[in-house]
Amino acid sequence: MEISSILGVRLSLKQRYFLLLCIGALAIVAYQITRDHPQRARMKRGEGLRANSSQFSLEKQPFRILGGSVHYFRVPRTYWEDRLLKMKACGINTLTTYVPWNLHEPERGVFDFEEDLDLEAYLRIAASLGLWVILRPGPYICAEWDFGGLPSWLLRDQNMKLRTTYSGFTDAVNSFFDELIKRVTPYQYSQGGPIIAVQVENEYGSYAKDDKYMPFIKEALLSRGITELLLTSDNKDGLKLGGVKGALETINFQRLDINEIKYLDEIQPQKPKMVMEYWSGWFDLWGGLHHVFPAEDMVSVVREILKLDMSINLYMFHGGTNFGFMNGAFAVGLPAPEPMVTSYDYDAPLSEAGDYTTKYHLLRNLFSSYHNQPLPELPATQERRAHQSIVVQQHLSLWDSFHSTERPFKSERPINMENLPVNNNNGQSYGYTLYETVITSGGTLNSKNNIRDRALVFVDKQYVGILDYKVQELVIPDGKGSRTLGFLVENCGRVNYGMTLDEQRKGLVGDVELNLNVLRGFIIHSLDMKPGFVKSLHTTGSWVPMQQQPSFPAFFQGKLYVNSSPKDTFIKLPGWTKGVVFINGRNLGRYWSIGPQQTLYVPGPWLHRGDNQVMVFEEQEADGRLQFTNGPDYGMTVDVQ
Repeated sequence: MEISSILGVRLSLKQRYFLLLCIGALAIVAYQITRDHPQRARMKRGEGLRANSSQFSLEKQPFRILGGSVHYFRVPRTYWEDRLLKMKACGINTLTTYVPWNLHEPERGVFDFEEDLDLEAYLRIAASLGLWVILRPGPYICAEWDFGGLPSWLLRDQNMKLRTTYSGFTDAVNSFFDELIKRVTPYQYSQGGPIIAVQVENEYGSYAKDDKYMPFIKEALLSRGITELLLTSDNKDGLKLGGVKGALETINFQRLDINEIKYLDEIQPQKPKMVMEYWSGWFDLWGGLHHVFPAEDMVSVVREILKLDMSINLYMFHGGTNFGFMNGAFAVGLPAPEPMVTSYDYDAPLSEAGDYTTKYHLLRNLFSSYHNQPLPELPATQERRAHQSIVVQQHLSLWDSFHSTERPFKSERPINMENLPVNNNNGQSYGYTLYETVITSGGTLNSKNNIRDRALVFVDKQYVGILDYKVQELVIPDGKGSRTLGFLVENCGRVNYGMTLDEQRKGLVGDVELNLNVLRGFIIHSLDMKPGFVKSLHTTGSWVPMQQQPSFPAFFQGKLYVNSSPKDTFIKLPGWTKGVVFINGRNLGRYWSIGPQQTLYVPGPWLHRGDNQVMVFEEQEADGRLQFTNGPDYGMTVDVQ
């Protein structure tokens, strides 16, 4: 039928042409809207997730949450769909994810929701696969993630009181939520999206320093348009102080204690019971053992939880990796904080590289009985490749790398990393900081426990020892005249859980003494090893061939040649001691010979055909070769207690 017949008027050829152009333009706009926001294309829905009786309901029908945690910020974007497809095939119906404030607002007022941090794209993938979402936006997330997800620039305020209604904190939260929440509200269930519930903060009952704080966070969500069911999440002890009126309380544990379930029932009668974090494995610390939770033990507890008619979320379903410097540290019950390893495999049902495990297959078998339809076929696993060893070609002394950093800063007294006048006056968040001062004698150096967390000590660029939490005194050899004393201080990871969050400043956080005399007059270099620095370093003309003996610390450079479509691999560094690996400018994370972790995961999508640049920052010893393997080595194991 012609357009003129539809409109009931006769149009000229020019008018018909113009009208067709308009219709075409409208069609393109409509396509863009539905492509970018598929939930807008759907019909308006009915009642979302409700907790009005002893069982959840969705669309007024009984609903059990079979959930799993996969954090988009721990998985290369290329693999988001792969991991979620495998989750769906296991019988899981709900994805849970935290939101890391420190990545999304790396500098105050500077926000990043692009590429690997495109939360909206992640939500769209979940929706396209038919997965519901429980969003856990923090602002504090724990997650065994540096500083529990809080940005380090908060600590520039010497009076900062984190996770309270202190105005310096609430103002920052409000600014972040202004940016974050507007991005996620269109993906709520009521708008046709996948988000069926939103968590209010995280495990606040284990902190609970301000009884006005949880109501503040709740209102911060509601006032910005969050309309779905609100939840809180705590362990049994935290339930006493972690709740907030109007939010359903959920519990976290690994071993089932029926008394804990009874307690949850007592404080919340005639409400659905949910394990928000059922810990499927555990995290690892440098210098410890790799934790495993036997598959049969894990699945037997899951089976009992389901028999009790409870909902469950597996934390983690797929752990992923603490790429870069994003591992946290653990301090509860320890004399000093201990940093977490780079891998976040977590002994989860889906491994760090996305492989199926015994846990996965047992869970899939169990969950299948809670579905009316057969589960999807298992997606194929990613191929792997063990590349030939590569020979390091060049090295560059640490001291020659500072031309690629911001200009050094002079200060009479030591200044912690967070308060350095770098990164647009947001301070230094991660990496290393070099503090140099002049001495005229040797003697006993005493850190006064003001080194956070670990320092290599140098005299005239010659290594003399290490200072950390355990070793706080060091003998400096005598010498003639004035010499330069240097402290290369590493932030090994901020504590992510416990009562010491306000104390997580790094670098030199106070005075250091030599022969009981306080050191003064520092030149401070910030070495945060951000992508711009790595790129600049790669192109500098100061690299030296390996025929010349390197001095340490140093950067080392080699090339990995890939002659086919890149596949996942693992890099291992026997004969190296401690440092950081970069591939094509991406920070894979720390390695450390003390273990337990002995390999670093290299995602295939981060490689390309041809030459790939591999750069290693090594603190003390280099083998000269880098090896590859097609599987991980997480070290000697110990069962989770």
